[in-house]
Amino acid sequence: MENVKGNPDNGRGSRGIKYSNRWTFLFSVLLISISFFSSCTNDLKDVMALPRNQVSPSQVGDSVTMLYSDSSLLKVMVKANRMLLFDKNVSEPFTVLPRGVFVTFFDEHEKVSATLKANFGVRYDVTRKMEAKYAVEVVNREGVKLETEKLIWDELSKTIYTDAFVKITTSKEIIKGHGLTSNQDFTKYELKKVTGIIQIKNDEL
Repeated sequence: MENVKGNPDNGRGSRGIKYSNRWTFLFSVLLISISFFSSCTNDLKDVMALPRNQVSPSQVGDSVTMLYSDSSLLKVMVKANRMLLFDKNVSEPFTVLPRGVFVTFFDEHEKVSATLKANFGVRYDVTRKMEAKYAVEVVNREGVKLETEKLIWDELSKTIYTDAFVKITTSKEIIKGHGLTSNQDFTKYELKKVTGIIQIKNDEL
């Protein structure tokens, strides 16, 4: 795996901070600049995402863009309104995205293959998994949409999965069920339990 810093010519930004888990944090001049500081910040409403012991973020940033690459090709772009990095006094460093997260997946030609958005996210550095929560939506390049309240994205296996209720909307039907496993492009998925299928007429689109 290889990091890519933004190129001013391609609109990905021009200044970054290298991170040990191979994420690159880039700053856009069109967005609010990031101010990193050490403090006891506590604006997280979702305490379930935090360890039980008292910890404070070592870094806090606003309007963050994170790029992930492989063999010099852009594979994933993550944008968040706020980022809190916890890497001290924890068993595994993790990053909390408490004000929403938007993930864009790219194919081998650097074209968008799918998007993922949620109101809350937590990414774990060692296992390289991100948990997205609340109003989670995944949309593939064909327009097929997945809706759920909880979803795990596994960076290593390039899969997404959940054991929660899911709703899948295609051009022809709406499928509801519980539990799902899919590739991160959301083109090959499997529902564990289907609870209902509704056919969509053309005039209902």
